[in-house]
Amino acid sequence: MKLSSQMIAIFISVMVALIITVFLAVSPYLEFKQRVMALALTFSACFLLVYFSYEALIFKEINIIYAGLEKFKRKEFKRMSSKFLFRPDPLQRIKDEIYLLAERNQKEIEELKRLQAMRREFLADVSHELKTPIFAAQGFIHTLLDGAMDDERVRDKFLQKAARSLDGLDTLVQDLITISQLEKGVLQMKKTHFDLNELGHEVWEQLEGKAQSRNITIHLLNAPEEGFEVIGDRGRIKQVLINLIDNAIKYGKENGNIWLSFLDGKKKTTITVQDDGPGIPKEHLNRIFERFYRIDKSRTRDVTGGGSGLGLAISKHIVEAHRSQIAVYSEVGQGTTLKFKLTKTKV
Repeated sequence: MKLSSQMIAIFISVMVALIITVFLAVSPYLEFKQRVMALALTFSACFLLVYFSYEALIFKEINIIYAGLEKFKRKEFKRMSSKFLFRPDPLQRIKDEIYLLAERNQKEIEELKRLQAMRREFLADVSHELKTPIFAAQGFIHTLLDGAMDDERVRDKFLQKAARSLDGLDTLVQDLITISQLEKGVLQMKKTHFDLNELGHEVWEQLEGKAQSRNITIHLLNAPEEGFEVIGDRGRIKQVLINLIDNAIKYGKENGNIWLSFLDGKKKTTITVQDDGPGIPKEHLNRIFERFYRIDKSRTRDVTGGGSGLGLAISKHIVEAHRSQIAVYSEVGQGTTLKFKLTKTKV
C-alpha cells in the first residue's frame, strides 16, 4: 500500500505520543539516573522513528522519479502516469513536474531532429536542383568553346539548349523566392473580383498544346456562358490552376483525360481538377505538397525548361493565403482529384 506524507505524519505523531506517554507513565517510579536513561531512550526512539520515516519517504519517492526518468530515456511514455492533477503532496507534485518537463523536452528534441532532417533533405534537394541546369548549360558552353562554335548549326542548337537550362534555373530561383515570401507572409495577395470560368479557359488555352503532346485531353465541364464570380488574387489562382493541371499532364498517362470544373455553393465556389492517371499511393498523399518531393525517386526531372519541383508547394501556400485548403483524393489506378474553394462575390 502506498503511504502519503499525511499518513506517515499521522503514524509518526501517534508513535511519538505513545513513546512519550510510556515515558511519563513509568518515570515517577524511576530514580534520577533511570529517568535520564529513560529520557535518552525516548529521545533516541523518537529520533530514529522520525529519521527512518523521513528517509523512507524521501528516498522512496526519489527512486520512483529515477525509475520514471529511465523510462523516459527508453521512450516508454505509455507506462508513465499521465495524471498531473493538483496533489497536496509536495514530493508528488515535484515528481509530476519532472515528468512533464522530461516529456516536453523529449518532444522538443524529437521535433528538432525532425526539422534537422528536413533541413538536410531540403539543402540536398536545392543543391541537386541548382547544379543540374548549371552543369547542363556549362557542358553546352564548354563544348562550343572546345571547337563546336565553327559549326553554325551545332552552335545555334547548343546555345538554345544552354539558354533553356538557364531559363529553368531562373524559374527555380524565382520559385524559391516566391515560396520563401509566401511562408514568411511577405507576399500579399492582391484580391479582386473575377470570373473563374473565364480564367479556366485561359489556362486551357495555355496548356492545351502541352497536353496534346502527350495525347492528353483537357475537358472544361462548365459551359462558356456560365459565370463564377469569386474574390481572390487572379494571377495567383491562375498559377495554382496551371500548376495543378501541368502536374496532371506531366505525371498522367498518355491518351488520358483531365477535367476542370467549378461548382457554386452558398458562400464559396469549389474548383476541381481531376485526372484518370496512375493515382497516388496513400503513403505519399500527405507529402506531395512538400518542396521537391517526388513519389518516384528514380524519376529525373526535365531541367531544360521543365518545372522547378515547387509548383504544388507554391499552390498550397497560395490557396492557404486565400483561407482555404487543397484536398486530395486518389487511389492507385483510379486517378487523382484535387479540390479547393474560393469565396464568392456577394451579389
